[in-house]
Amino acid sequence: MKEAPLPLPYPDQGNSKGLHVCALSFLGNGPYTLDILPGECVGLIGRSGVGKTQLLRAVADVIAHGGDCLLNGIACSAIAPPLWRKRVAMVPAESYWWYDTVAPHFHGGVGQGQSIELLKKMGFSPDVGGWRVSRLSTGERQRLSLVRTLITAPQVLLLDEPTSSLDQAMVQVVEEIVTDICQMKQTICLWVSHDREQLFRMANRIYRVEAQALVEETTECM
Repeated sequence: MKEAPLPLPYPDQGNSKGLHVCALSFLGNGPYTLDILPGECVGLIGRSGVGKTQLLRAVADVIAHGGDCLLNGIACSAIAPPLWRKRVAMVPAESYWWYDTVAPHFHGGVGQGQSIELLKKMGFSPDVGGWRVSRLSTGERQRLSLVRTLITAPQVLLLDEPTSSLDQAMVQVVEEIVTDICQMKQTICLWVSHDREQLFRMANRIYRVEAQALVEETTECM
């Protein structure tokens, strides 16, 4: 979703690898510029309401914005939005559900391939596909939302407080899964959290989101 195009202050990225956020602006915020290499996890912190979630939504191209994003040299503005969102996938803090039971939300069902292993790691039994969504706890919805995104194998993973409703044991499981995916598949991760200690564990770099800029913070836990 694009506002009127403006000249963008970034060079031709050519075949460069990674995610390049180029003068991205939205809802009066920005412009933001950020480069993330394959396999990197970048953490975002900031006060409530400053626009962390909206920044993820702009990168995912689900809200109107100025500027652009490039993934491996391909501009978001150059391809169809559904294709971009398949490559750049967002896991929102509050997930969306359209059907009465879990299984229809998973392409091919919950009993196929990688989903079986991930669901087991996340603490779900094999019959989870038949569970009614209305009876899921907030934490269960959060874990299932992450699984259904991961099995689509996005190149960029946008995580908005993905462990906010989980106990410490499951937080560790999620962190291990995301770390493995970043390392093994070179997936790019942009992770929003209010938990600084979590970002110290997970992120290669941490930025504080301000209304008009991203300010890099230390990644050394004090």
